[in-house]
Amino acid sequence: MTERKRVSSGSPFEPKIGFSRAVRVGAHLHVAGTGPIWDDGSFDDDAGAQARRCLEIIVAALDELGASAKDVVRTRMYLTDAADIDAIGPVHAEFFGEAPPAATAIVVAGFLDPRWKVEIEADAIVG
Repeated sequence: MTERKRVSSGSPFEPKIGFSRAVRVGAHLHVAGTGPIWDDGSFDDDAGAQARRCLEIIVAALDELGASAKDVVRTRMYLTDAADIDAIGPVHAEFFGEAPPAATAIVVAGFLDPRWKVEIEADAIVG
């Protein structure tokens, strides 16, 4: 049986809902939908800054499991306003640089915290 490794980011939603920030099974890594939570619980109102925070949390989880942004093969960006893709897209491109993953942007009605404008999830394969 392939070993499973899990990491937590410390999000208050992880124990409340019962999920891991990221799970690695063999070479495959899956990072849960990640909201823009700063360590002190604060939020930036700017959609681009929120995307940056989501991706910082994602990259930290990948790193803890032995992967990096270059190993990401797919992302899903959930937005509450389609117009925010103009601020979120360039941040996504910055994080993935020369190895852009397959990506999807989806407009949703809202998130668990109504201050969020974006939530991002990612899948990666190492090797």
